[in-house]
Amino acid sequence: MVQSVAPKLLSVWNIAMLTVTRTPLRISLFGGGTDYPEYFERAPGAVVGAAIDKYIIIAALDLIGCQDYNYRLSYSRVEHCNNISEIEHPVVREVLKHFDVARRLDMSIISDLPAAGSGLGSSSAFTVGFLRTIYAILNQKPTKIELSKKAIEVEREILRENVGVQDQLHAAFGGINRFDFSGSAIRISPVQMSSAAIQQLNASMVLVHTGIARRATTTVAAQIAVTRARAIDKELSELYRLVEECVSLLEAGTSGWLGQLGEMLSASWRIKRTLSREVSNAVLDDLFEAIIGSGAYGAKLCGAGGGGFFLALIDPDRLPALIERVAPLSVVPIGIDVDGSTLIYRQTR
Repeated sequence: MVQSVAPKLLSVWNIAMLTVTRTPLRISLFGGGTDYPEYFERAPGAVVGAAIDKYIIIAALDLIGCQDYNYRLSYSRVEHCNNISEIEHPVVREVLKHFDVARRLDMSIISDLPAAGSGLGSSSAFTVGFLRTIYAILNQKPTKIELSKKAIEVEREILRENVGVQDQLHAAFGGINRFDFSGSAIRISPVQMSSAAIQQLNASMVLVHTGIARRATTTVAAQIAVTRARAIDKELSELYRLVEECVSLLEAGTSGWLGQLGEMLSASWRIKRTLSREVSNAVLDDLFEAIIGSGAYGAKLCGAGGGGFFLALIDPDRLPALIERVAPLSVVPIGIDVDGSTLIYRQTR
């Protein structure tokens, strides 16, 4: 079986041997839920959020001819396969099939934060990052919007996942952006913040791990059902309204803006937890109150809900009080990533 790909391997022997990409996770500030086609195909949708300086790293190495397998994949488990169809990781299998990749590969995935069930867009970040890796291997250079749209296609059309379309955009573009959705159109609007405001934001953002992992595509299924039924249109329209308010606040950077942003985060969380019984529970409610009780400006649970990380805004002087209040749960300072998914290393023969 190894010999079956050898002729094709020889034809690309002088192309990249080792390829490494880095793709950021993301925080969604406002508008989450309106980025599902089930909503924005009939009403305008918009989100505002940011890529963060926590990453998924993917390395792909061409195998030489002496291994007794054609594909090795290392993530939370290790796979050794001879055929692409045998690969169990769905994104890796389907992307390799989609691009008809005819080379033997050793692929490794590492992440700064727990990837599964984080609420930080890790699944889409991985899809974007793996696509970026394969494009580099094939000597192709997609634009950021092409990369985003291909990731959306893989997740929604090929894998039939219950996902929205903001996570792929944040991962590909980096920075702080507003994304608007209407029908099949996507508009990208970078948020124009001053350097002083970005420094304030970077100094004030932390993630608080809930200790609960959840599968986003499962958690959001109930929300999609009520979205289709138009049962939560009022709540989604309010989350949509907060997008414009947030962008105006970030770009103005007036005195006290962090406190106002924190209050908006908490308000959006209170709205979001009404969208489905899967979004919150007593443990998460108690943790939210502990975060606020420590002096945070505000907080909201990241992603679809049910677990993962809370995003909190807090004065750096209050951070020790937060860490003590939520112990033994992890508190992780974060900042804004400005690069998006990036090819960071490529070694050729």
